[in-house]
Amino acid sequence: MTLDSLSLTNFKNYSQVEVSLCPKVNCFVGNNGAGKTNLLDAVYYLSFCKSYFNPVDVQNIRVGEEFFAVHGHYGADVASCILRRGKGKEMRWNKKVYKTLSAHIGKLPLVMVSPNDQQLITGGSDLRRKFVDGVIAQTDRQYLEHLIQYNKALEQRNRLLKQMWDDRQWDEPMVALWDAQLVQHGEALYAARTRFVEVFMPLFEEYYHRIAGSDEPGAIRYQRDERPLAEQLDAARQADRYAQYTTCGPHKDDLLFMLSGDMSVKRFGSQGQQKSFALALKLAQFQYLLNLLGEKPILLLDDIFDKLDMLRVKQLIALVGSDRFGQVLLTDTQPGRVQSIFDELPDLEHRIFQVDRGSVTLNS
Repeated sequence: MTLDSLSLTNFKNYSQVEVSLCPKVNCFVGNNGAGKTNLLDAVYYLSFCKSYFNPVDVQNIRVGEEFFAVHGHYGADVASCILRRGKGKEMRWNKKVYKTLSAHIGKLPLVMVSPNDQQLITGGSDLRRKFVDGVIAQTDRQYLEHLIQYNKALEQRNRLLKQMWDDRQWDEPMVALWDAQLVQHGEALYAARTRFVEVFMPLFEEYYHRIAGSDEPGAIRYQRDERPLAEQLDAARQADRYAQYTTCGPHKDDLLFMLSGDMSVKRFGSQGQQKSFALALKLAQFQYLLNLLGEKPILLLDDIFDKLDMLRVKQLIALVGSDRFGQVLLTDTQPGRVQSIFDELPDLEHRIFQVDRGSVTLNS
């Protein structure tokens, strides 16, 4: 789908703004702190019912206001996300309120690329699991349901382990009850993640080769305990009892990012290699969603050009502006830089917007 227009009310630093977009490349330029990234985050809300940058929804309400509303027109369809202080969040599709937010995930496929993505390489395993879960959930509603139910069972089991420790009393039947829930949903997560990596790997390899510009291979490995989950839980009984939480399962999985076969990108990769790896992951995510869903996700590029030389910026714009990609929204601090690029790509449909602390103006 293509986002034709975006409307914000009391969202972050915006009181009221409406933006009409073109179906290809839309550039938001302005100084740091002007609100460029906030526009991309609003579009992210419409796909995922949450912020990419701030998990505390209420903090995204404009200071002094009681609600925010984000509306997006996708052809004849309208997506809306509305949050009122003290009343929770609503996600609507053509004015109809979803019973659960998860029912909307996958409706509007989207990929966000930002400077924070390097944390996928350098950060903890939870970030890499979140990346995998977010990609699969956009294409597989059953996976999302298994993930939700697994996390609920995990929370209950951990609470039980803590309570039993405090009471100095072990309740094996109750532990077994939550084990059964973890096994049912956890094995489904294992299977789906394994299939995902198998399909995702060649897509990643292609984009890494394009971006890195070398023959040095990049690789992804799925790291998990290969034993059946029921066997893992049985073996970890005593460890879980003393730790007071569940020490094994899909919530401990990781992705290993490697160079030249067995060299960790996190430990041995240069800054340039890490950035290339992170960008290749996100572009491969785009291709994965396109292949499975049959439509091009919206691509958001937030302030990624400052870390690239001019040649690579031109190559990236030419790539995302090609027929392989669909609608693109990007931010930059230098109007002259993006204008010079489009001057060299005269056939690429685009719009450039000037952002200035709460206002958005289409450059003539």
